[in-house]
Amino acid sequence: MEHTNHRLTLDDAVQVWLHSWNGEYQHEIAFRFGVNQGRVNEVLKGKRHPGSEQIAREKRDLH
Repeated sequence: MEHTNHRLTLDDAVQVWLHSWNGEYQHEIAFRFGVNQGRVNEVLKGKRHPGSEQIAREKRDLH
């Protein structure tokens, strides 16, 4: 998959958290979404979509 300038949406960011908590590495998550690993890291550091972690926690707790 070629990495282009795809942007992660809030929904994508929520999924990034869920995949990370399930043990996926950042580079694997990045490949899944077609983005640079740095974009995934920005989500996990709270620099992009800062509310996504809380939404992911709520979603995880519902299941």
